[in-house]
Amino acid sequence: MRLISSLKLTSVILAASLLSACGFHLRGDYSVPEELHKMSLTSYDQYSSFTRMMKGQLRMNEIDVVPPAANIPNLHLLNEGVAERTLSLYQNTRAAEIELTFRTSYRVTIPEFGQKSFSTSVTRSYLDNPLTALAKSVERDMIEDEMRKLAASQIIRQMARLKADIKNHKLELDNKNAPDEDVPMDYRVITVDGAEPTLESSPVLSDE
Repeated sequence: MRLISSLKLTSVILAASLLSACGFHLRGDYSVPEELHKMSLTSYDQYSSFTRMMKGQLRMNEIDVVPPAANIPNLHLLNEGVAERTLSLYQNTRAAEIELTFRTSYRVTIPEFGQKSFSTSVTRSYLDNPLTALAKSVERDMIEDEMRKLAASQIIRQMARLKADIKNHKLELDNKNAPDEDVPMDYRVITVDGAEPTLESSPVLSDE
């Protein structure tokens, strides 16, 4: 019995070591650079749902959200928007399948290092049944909230990739005449009625 328990313990330790070695992180832990463990959050709209979600993501990743100051790194949400397009039609020409795309842009500023702008997007499609218009309206609101949450999580992941720039003690300054160099991963979530969604991978002050 002791031998079996010992083997189980050894297996758990070995599995944990392998996961750590391959760079696996638990949800809410994206190894944000130490320089960003304390930062301020500003936004195009301090009362928006996305601003609140972004603040929640920062805190979930153990980042202290503090008031803006000259010597404090800043995350500024520049904008957000949801676009839609029709993917398919019913015989009566009403939209049958709709694709929603949530896009947001933001800027990270680190004193004495520089600043850099990024963008991220999340795409999701769903079936629109005209016979259940009220239910579909509620479903769409839920889908848009889910896309905002995914985008907020993606922003944390992008900030984690700033380690190399910080190590070189320099962020590339924004160039309005040039496109963003960092093109983030898009999330595409396909929802079919009666089935579980599947996931494919293919900045106004913020009050407390």
